[in-house]
Amino acid sequence: MSSVGKKKGVIWDFLTTVDHKKIAILYLIAGGIFFILGGLEALFIRLQLAIPNNHFLIGDAYNQVLTMHGTTMIFLAAMPLVFAFFNAAVPLQIGARDVAFPFLNSLGFWLFFFGGIFLNLSWFLGGAPDAGWTSYATLAIASKTHGPDFYLLGLQISGIGTLIGGINFLATIITMRAPGMTYMRMPLFTWTVFVTSALILFAFPALTIGLALLMFDRLFGTAFFNAALGGNSMIYEHLFWIFGHPEVYILILPAFGIFSEIISVFSKKRLFGYSSMVFATVLIGFLGFMVWAHHMFTDGLGAVPNAIFAVATMAIAVPTGVKIFNWLLTMWGGQLRFTTPMLWSVAFIPSFVMGGVTGIMLAAAPADYQFHDSYFVVAHFHYVIVGGVVFGLFAGATYWWPKMFGTMLNEKLGKLTFVLFFIGFHLTFFVQHFLGLMGMPRRYFTYLPHQGLDTGNLISSIGAAFMGIATIVLLVNVIYTTVKNEKVGNDPWETGRTLEWSISSPPPEYNFAQLPYVRGLDPLWIEKMEGNGEMTPAEPLGDIHMPNSSFLPFVMSFGLFIAAFGALYNDKFTNKTSIIVMFGGILITFGAMFLRSWRDDLGYHIHKEELTDKGVKG
Repeated sequence: MSSVGKKKGVIWDFLTTVDHKKIAILYLIAGGIFFILGGLEALFIRLQLAIPNNHFLIGDAYNQVLTMHGTTMIFLAAMPLVFAFFNAAVPLQIGARDVAFPFLNSLGFWLFFFGGIFLNLSWFLGGAPDAGWTSYATLAIASKTHGPDFYLLGLQISGIGTLIGGINFLATIITMRAPGMTYMRMPLFTWTVFVTSALILFAFPALTIGLALLMFDRLFGTAFFNAALGGNSMIYEHLFWIFGHPEVYILILPAFGIFSEIISVFSKKRLFGYSSMVFATVLIGFLGFMVWAHHMFTDGLGAVPNAIFAVATMAIAVPTGVKIFNWLLTMWGGQLRFTTPMLWSVAFIPSFVMGGVTGIMLAAAPADYQFHDSYFVVAHFHYVIVGGVVFGLFAGATYWWPKMFGTMLNEKLGKLTFVLFFIGFHLTFFVQHFLGLMGMPRRYFTYLPHQGLDTGNLISSIGAAFMGIATIVLLVNVIYTTVKNEKVGNDPWETGRTLEWSISSPPPEYNFAQLPYVRGLDPLWIEKMEGNGEMTPAEPLGDIHMPNSSFLPFVMSFGLFIAAFGALYNDKFTNKTSIIVMFGGILITFGAMFLRSWRDDLGYHIHKEELTDKGVKG
């Protein structure tokens, strides 16, 4: 049976899709909405701190906004936006027709989505989490609201989705590469996704365990972390940061991959030192698990642990430095084109280096005693995450937009977004280094006048407004491009080097009518240089088997969403209604799982006569 030409409603299509390209769009939309929400929370913080003794947002309200800003940006904006590009690019770059487990790919998205919705419903149901984005056990246990419970349950649901996604992409890259694509012929973005997925596999279980044990302390009255009952709150910090520091690389490594693709394409050169870039990526992933306790230098671990983690933290800067020089040498002597993606990529290098330099300063344990919990740390963190990850997300969105949607974002509006955001970013966070050195602590909702902090905070808040305006311009660009709807060809940038640019924009549901044969690194560029302009097929034209759509991932995720409410409003599981709601939600989830295992889901065939892709030779 063929589905070509079959009409489905757009909403139902996206609710039931298992197509990686449509799931990429779902991640992009959901992550974009949470990004805007987290950005508004940041603007509220900066409004409060614009002047001393301000009363716009004080006390527990400030704590809730501060907590939700960090939580939303890390878990609900950056992570799904990264996964949007995983889905949009990786199967195409390795010459695959989909991911290894399309059903699980859909399930991963809906688990993330319902976890994020559950977390944000806390605003309307008694108060948001207020114990900081790390939700340290002492603060979470002391909270008298349901806020930390929303955090614990929502992030566990969302985190399961992320873990499923990481396993899926590991399996996809290992097993589904096109003929001829060895590991050392994979695009660097695919390499960074590969290492990132391995980090997810090993890092997220630590977070899950920490959140689960803290949930037991909150809901059952156990004493894992409750010092008053004999528990140890330091163990939660270890569990969180065993996840939390690899999480930084889970976010930044894909951004490194995006910049590597873009700089190579718009320098019209092969990436300089490809092999060293691959080994540097693997080394960063390995060392990323050996530095977590630098977040705990002031916790009294002792001189020996502090020294070991300080050395490891300094060492991880070396492979990152290798990458910086490789990007610079890729541009050296190249035919540079300063398109919008290239502007983001070039601006990233000095911005991220500044964040890296302050990271080395923080790696010195004695100095960290002075920097710790000051705005110096806030500045460092945002120079790495915004100057690295967010710049990478903007660059990737602009670069792969034509491949995802078949239209090009407006270059003039794109460059205006870049200029406003770049200026706003440095205005906001550069001055925060000096605020921290002058003694301004983080997480405080006010400060006194005449302490030398007034001007710096006002400048920082003005910068945040610039970033807000830049985001509005980006939204205008998206709307303008969508309405104009000017279609583009396979390779709208004209210098594409990897397989995704060899097929139509957007790609057909089956990606490749015939799997391509890969003859080296930058396989499309090799064919272009030999005058082919298209990939040589590795198989004859034939029927293609595709997986069926399914509503079950949505139902399974919704079941856990319902069960979380039952657990949330239970007083140590004595409330019968809550028990019914919780077990009802679990029943929905397991019922959908049973249906999935029982159903004869063989998928459908697309006959070779219906294939329209001209991205390979017939």
